Amino acid sequence: MKPAGILPELEARMAELRTPGRVYAAAGRFTEPEPDLPELADRIRALLAAAADGAWRRHLPGYVPPSVPRLCAALEPLEPHEAAGFLARLAAEDLVWPSHRHLPADTAGRAADRVVSLLGAEGSWWTNHDAACGAVNGLTPVFDSLLAGTDGEHYALALQLADD
Repeated sequence: MKPAGILPELEARMAELRTPGRVYAAAGRFTEPEPDLPELADRIRALLAAAADGAWRRHLPGYVPPSVPRLCAALEPLEPHEAAGFLARLAAEDLVWPSHRHLPADTAGRAADRVVSLLGAEGSWWTNHDAACGAVNGLTPVFDSLLAGTDGEHYALALQLADD
């Protein structure tokens, strides 16, 4: 059983994973009854819009995030046991230059482990990466990487944008 009131800690751990202009993160609680993938995709759409309105405005002029159905189609499930490592890498390693660090690996790892723990072993995780073939279903015109998780009540989103 999860402790009551996990949202403040979930938001705090996701905030630790943010880096200005590169890694965007969000966490929250669904307001809809019995949310599913379309509700999660709607939150992803909002995060994409926020990134496009911020530091990435010059790289994404006129960008409109994909529709909820298109986002749902772009997402691939990720096994829960892979989520913490993926989240830590997304926050710590640059997509284009993996040797460049946005965050120290141990800082990202601790925060990612806690996020996954808060959403629980039964949490669902989604990414725009197709692990079977190594392809990425791009959500923006630049390099991007997304991880989204939910426990059916709360959600956590991380998005890295990188240009060449």
